Amino acid sequence: MTFDIRPALPQEMGQLGLMASYSYGGTFGDGEDNIAAAGTRPEWTLCAFDPAARTEAGQPLMATSFAAFPFTIRANGRPMAMAGISVIGTRPEYRRQGLVRTIMTRAFAEQRERGQTLAGLWASQAAIYQRYGFSPAGLNRGYAIDTADIALLEASPDVEAKVTRHRPEAVLDSLREVYKQFIAQRTGYLHRGRSLWLNSVLDGGESAQNSASDKAQDGPVYAALVGPIEAPTGYAVYTLRAGRVAHRARPQEIKVRDMAWLDMSACRDLWRFFAKHDLVGRVVWPNAPMDDPAQGMMAEPRMLHTQDNEATWWRIVDAPNALAQRGYNTNAELVFKLDGDDLAPWNNGTWCLQTSADDATDSQVTPVKKPPELTLSIKTLTGLFSGMYGAQTLANWGMLHGEPEAIAKADALFATRHKPHCPDHY
Repeated sequence: MTFDIRPALPQEMGQLGLMASYSYGGTFGDGEDNIAAAGTRPEWTLCAFDPAARTEAGQPLMATSFAAFPFTIRANGRPMAMAGISVIGTRPEYRRQGLVRTIMTRAFAEQRERGQTLAGLWASQAAIYQRYGFSPAGLNRGYAIDTADIALLEASPDVEAKVTRHRPEAVLDSLREVYKQFIAQRTGYLHRGRSLWLNSVLDGGESAQNSASDKAQDGPVYAALVGPIEAPTGYAVYTLRAGRVAHRARPQEIKVRDMAWLDMSACRDLWRFFAKHDLVGRVVWPNAPMDDPAQGMMAEPRMLHTQDNEATWWRIVDAPNALAQRGYNTNAELVFKLDGDDLAPWNNGTWCLQTSADDATDSQVTPVKKPPELTLSIKTLTGLFSGMYGAQTLANWGMLHGEPEAIAKADALFATRHKPHCPDHY
């Protein structure tokens, strides 16, 4: 059977919406004009069409859907172009024919040409995407704590700042400025334009009562700012709803959507702000970073009921350019060998990485004919690159091979200033 692999035409985007509706069981909404179709441009898609089959409207039938959003992310203090892959689905009658692999292979080549050296996604099933070289690039740390249990360690010397509540739309510029500074030295966070803020973080807002989305069921969205509106040092975006907690005195729930701070005092002030909600029996934050400091500031950290959940997955598309663009903490040199990358064969070979600790300067990656210090796969390199795993851990798992000195050097070379994290689902 021959398929046409091409971007969807504007008039075919309804098929993409229906594919997402079926493949993900309504997560993106039902109908042709759901979130998947409305939020995706035709030029971002790469789909498989069966020219021998037709829809009721007479269009070639979409057998597999695929989209890649053009994102910019942080990589240990430096910006990088990433293809945010989403809306992957295949009609059941066309599955097990290698369509996703065919599309993924072509997509990687096109992303490389566009300068998107990384690909990222939220994996519906890990087994599907590990075969394409994807590796975990962060976890979502979930909290669920009663306001009565929010007690900070008394050792904190800071003076509590004023925290004020606002409509998010009214203070969006302030939120964006804090977020921009917060993510500057981090890894995995997306550069958020206004549309991403509105659709990902603030979705629901004042029209929440009329929306059928899960987010809307949480109620209106609020923003808490630490300090003056013109120069805040932290914020929390959250919702508040009654009847969510089986507690006769504290039946309300606060659900944190996003939180950022420029110093630890602001972080503590936000938790103090939540503690003042006497009718709230549970504060939930489902997408905190792995290295969030709440564990170290609570008098009883076990009351956070911490749970780590799988989050984003990355795949290096163009190894030499991705490594050159990433931020590093040290000046060092490492020779390594990549092999087995069938989907992006240009990555295979022996490379010399010369890192620069200056965030204003690209590191250098060149092909060499030297004996490699390390040998690894593209999946393993991706896990090392993101800071999700250290070289010694990967070596312990049998996924990386080299002498102890080289492994220790790679551990220091790929260390990130913060654990990788992406709070935005795409």
